[in-house]
Amino acid sequence: MSLSRMSGAINGGPQSPPTVLVFDSGVGGLSVCQSILSMCPGVRIIYVADNASFPYGTRSESYLRSRIVNVLSGLCEQHQPDMLVIACNTASTLVLADLRQLLCLPVVGVVPAIKPAAETTQTGAIGLLATSATVQRDYTDQLVADFAGHCDVIRVGSSRLVEIAEHYLRGHPVNEGELKAILADFFREGLARKVDKIVLGCTHFPLLKQQLESCAPRHVEWVDSGNAIANRVCSLFKEAGLSLDASHKVLHRIRFTGEAIANKQFHCQLALLGFDNVKIEGVII
Repeated sequence: MSLSRMSGAINGGPQSPPTVLVFDSGVGGLSVCQSILSMCPGVRIIYVADNASFPYGTRSESYLRSRIVNVLSGLCEQHQPDMLVIACNTASTLVLADLRQLLCLPVVGVVPAIKPAAETTQTGAIGLLATSATVQRDYTDQLVADFAGHCDVIRVGSSRLVEIAEHYLRGHPVNEGELKAILADFFREGLARKVDKIVLGCTHFPLLKQQLESCAPRHVEWVDSGNAIANRVCSLFKEAGLSLDASHKVLHRIRFTGEAIANKQFHCQLALLGFDNVKIEGVII
């Protein structure tokens, strides 16, 4: 149901909880869901992890464009969500414009939070921690040029951190030595200015925020896009005249395009992220 039809339901009769379809290559976008569930009480989440094609960093851009558009077109037709959130930096940079042109519903994307980090740095040096592909993309270069030209921007690309986050959500321990090695370049000697903000430029990484904080040799602020996305979702519902009802008993769904890997630890992590009533499914797309 589109937001326009949703508004009609508000005026014309009973209304089911609004539905947001959230998409990512894996479980990283669950960090965005946490912000949405916290700031938009009463919303229903359908989360889709494209683990059949994970990790995106090993795929060509042409493959990903075709894959993501085809998968999301089918899912939106099947579930009729009120809104689509692309909780993946790679997918957002590649197909956001295509999806907005193709689909008759609001599509919200995510970009690394370079702008707010650059606007609030006290030292004039910020870090960008993202996937190896994201730190090298022309899109990232443009964000830095547009919003952080006055800053030293230290970029660290790590695809391994994505895997660590995936495993952590399913109960695997985190190797602190690995995290310290990944973060080392942000704190190395010889930098002209000390980094005081580190942008988490992949939605997987906020899932490890506590561990990253404990492994950093000194205090820095970690900046991600979760709250900004949730604010946008709430504002779009408000523009449609919708008041979210926190008293709704909502059943969320988490769907995998490949095998559903959902052990006891994963269910416990979901509860911590705000999913109090959830169904997990594996589907082949």
